[in-house]
Amino acid sequence: MYLTAATKQDLFSKHGFAKKKTDTGSPESQIALFTHRINYLTGHLRTNKKDYSTQTGLLRLVGQRKKLLNYLQRNNIGRYRSILAELDLRK
Repeated sequence: MYLTAATKQDLFSKHGFAKKKTDTGSPESQIALFTHRINYLTGHLRTNKKDYSTQTGLLRLVGQRKKLLNYLQRNNIGRYRSILAELDLRK
């Protein structure tokens, strides 16, 4: 599988709000996980252009990430700006 437990722990420890490996519920760690999955699916769709079920899943992930980013923007603008800078996202 493309996402191992070690990769997940690394993502959560780098981008989580508490900066722990067990910080799986913070918006920052969820956004980092969604971004990793989005990048993987984007690469998959470059080679498999007619995989429409994956394309639908990708659009759902982008929507979920957008909702979490909007939540962070409303509630804590500092954390929002830091996660945008860490993950190289534009909004």
